[in-house]
Amino acid sequence: MGKIFLEEMEFHAYHGCLPEEKKHGNRFVVDVEIDTDMEAASRNDSLNNALDYAKVYDTVKQEMEIRSDLLEHVSGRILERIFAAFPQTCRAEVKVSKLNPPCMGKMKKVTVSQQKIR
Repeated sequence: MGKIFLEEMEFHAYHGCLPEEKKHGNRFVVDVEIDTDMEAASRNDSLNNALDYAKVYDTVKQEMEIRSDLLEHVSGRILERIFAAFPQTCRAEVKVSKLNPPCMGKMKKVTVSQQKIR
C-alpha cells in the first residue's frame, strides 16, 4: 500500500454563495491524497499497473470547472469522481481551499476537507 499526493493544484473558479464570487470567481487550491496498492507498479515499472496521477489532475480540473455554492459540494464531487474513475483507490482525502475568502476580517484561506474509504 502506498500514497499518492497531488499538492497545491491551483485553479480560478466560480464557487461561492455571494454574487461577486459567482461573477468574478476566486483562486482555489486543491490537495488530494490517495491510498492505493503500489506493489505491481513498484515491481514492473509500468504505468498500466499504477494509478495515473495525470488523469487524477484532469478529473480535479473538470470538477473545479463546475460551479458550486459550497466547497463541501466541490470536494464531495471530486471524491466521488476519483472513486468512480480509479477503482484501485482504497482511501482518498480531498482538501479544497478558497484563497482570500470574502469574510469580515483578514483571512488567508478557508479549507474544507473530506475523505472516503472503499
